[in-house]
Amino acid sequence: MEAYYNCLQCMNKKVRILTVDGQHYQGTIVDVDPENVYLRPEDGGPIRTSAFSPYNYGYANDILTLSLFTLLAIALI
Repeated sequence: MEAYYNCLQCMNKKVRILTVDGQHYQGTIVDVDPENVYLRPEDGGPIRTSAFSPYNYGYANDILTLSLFTLLAIALI
């Protein structure tokens, strides 16, 4: 639950997220629920995908869904 509350405090702010599998994500948190954080990647570049959908490449106007259980660190930027 701590990750949930940390993400709530970062809503609508630019963050950098590190997951337990070593993936880095950067963007703006647009929503959070008790199981997931929804990230809009920064403009101008492709998004990295999670281990759950490794071939789903998109662009910065997409929303990336990350499981709160996979978050290792989150930092405001």
